Amino acid sequence: MNWNDVLAVGLALPEMEAATSYGTPALKVRGKLVTRLRTEDNSLVLLEVPPDERDMLIAADPETFHVTPHYEGHAIVLARLAALEPERLRPFLLRRWRAVAPKRLVARFETAQVEA
Repeated sequence: MNWNDVLAVGLALPEMEAATSYGTPALKVRGKLVTRLRTEDNSLVLLEVPPDERDMLIAADPETFHVTPHYEGHAIVLARLAALEPERLRPFLLRRWRAVAPKRLVARFETAQVEA
């Protein structure tokens, strides 16, 4: 994957927008961070990933998932874009989007998903 692939997956969610965070490309919903690109290692910062899940992801697929000491104490895992597939990315973006998007927006989205 590359950043354009990330945009294609992320911008499919309601009110998601391309933005910046810490001077790097990011996806936000109403100004709240969903993910950002770590340009220093071409990885995505995936939020809302509890430490036990992060550890399992890293153990199962260290080529894709990793963490740096900076993120150790946070509910974050890093994902190398070169090894990531769009279908693996979407659940992470959706989880974070649900956590930060307005509740009414999430409810409308969920209703539309059920009706589809």
